[in-house]
Amino acid sequence: MACVEFRDIQKIYPEGTAALRGLSLGVEDGELMVFVGPSGCGKSTLLRLLAGLEEVSSGEILIDGDRVNDWSPQRRNIAMVFQNYALYPHMTVRQNLAFPLRMRRLPKPEIDHRVSETARLLGLTALLERRPKQLSGGQRQRVAMGRAVVRNPSVFLMDEPLSNLDAKLRVQIRTEIAALQQRLQATTIYVTHDQVEAMTLGQRVAVLREGALQQVDSPQRLYHRPANAFVASFLGSPGMNLFPARLSRRAGSRLALEVGAQCIALEGAVEVAAPLDQPLIAGIRPEALTPIQASSNASGLHIVVDTVESLGHERLIYGHLPGLDTPASAQALDYLHGLGNTPEQLVARLPGDYPISAGTALALAWEPQRLYLFDAAGTAYTPHGETMASAQVGSAT
Repeated sequence: MACVEFRDIQKIYPEGTAALRGLSLGVEDGELMVFVGPSGCGKSTLLRLLAGLEEVSSGEILIDGDRVNDWSPQRRNIAMVFQNYALYPHMTVRQNLAFPLRMRRLPKPEIDHRVSETARLLGLTALLERRPKQLSGGQRQRVAMGRAVVRNPSVFLMDEPLSNLDAKLRVQIRTEIAALQQRLQATTIYVTHDQVEAMTLGQRVAVLREGALQQVDSPQRLYHRPANAFVASFLGSPGMNLFPARLSRRAGSRLALEVGAQCIALEGAVEVAAPLDQPLIAGIRPEALTPIQASSNASGLHIVVDTVESLGHERLIYGHLPGLDTPASAQALDYLHGLGNTPEQLVARLPGDYPISAGTALALAWEPQRLYLFDAAGTAYTPHGETMASAQVGSAT
């Protein structure tokens, strides 16, 4: 296998569209790296540049230390799996698997051996004499993967390979891809817009937005220590609640979070690097919110429930935060609306049997260390001012 390095990659199309802007990133030998981001963020373009299907505007692409910008796709020894399978309909599964080896003019005994081993690895042995139209969607996707595996490439590229499958089959094939990559120890770059796929598959995940790399790290660190509000809101289902707020000191020097007209005391000893009495963005994940009992004296965020989604094991509670649209919060609101967020809406994940209905008033609290803070332009504040992708109040976890 091979390691891959992108150095200050720019891709600008003739009409002036900048698909990638100064992206630098390394993928280790044998690593499964996932590129994730919304449509149009440049992730598929990056794969095509690596495969040699498009030319880099500036910057360098290296495979095992060799600059490959001017290499042909064949010389790069890269195998690509597409979302539309790209199988030859008139060929059997055996012939589809053998096709790339025949093009390389390998001896027939070696072709037969590789095809048999790949079919065994992917559970295709019983399907070798069938044609694509006789296969299910999941079987076709395994054949497409097999045609990549049989070549023994240096790098596997997977461009949204599960997009055409139903939800249940996506989970099954996703598990198979992870197990296959572990067995082969193959350097794999996987592109998806689905953050669940990214978080469950990637050993590391690179988050892109508008052609720029936002953050790259393990799924756990991305989730718990987002570098900015975009990463925080993109990862998670539902994503992190983000809304304009201010930090202030109350009587007795206790910290409080001001959200519109509400003022929520932050209980316990809390250290922050965020400035006081300045506009900022506060973030809290839906699962971190807990209802406050009417008899409790705890300070919480008050909402009126708009919608309740029952999912069996849990309920998603959607409520409205009033009074956020003030002159002081204008920059934060503009940023959040630019992300496609609805900061006026708060989502809480509660147990499936929690009694609640639309129109009900609800107070929600959270532990201080589960609150995230960002400046009005979306950059994370850190607990002690160090340069790291954690915006949590209190001790970093």
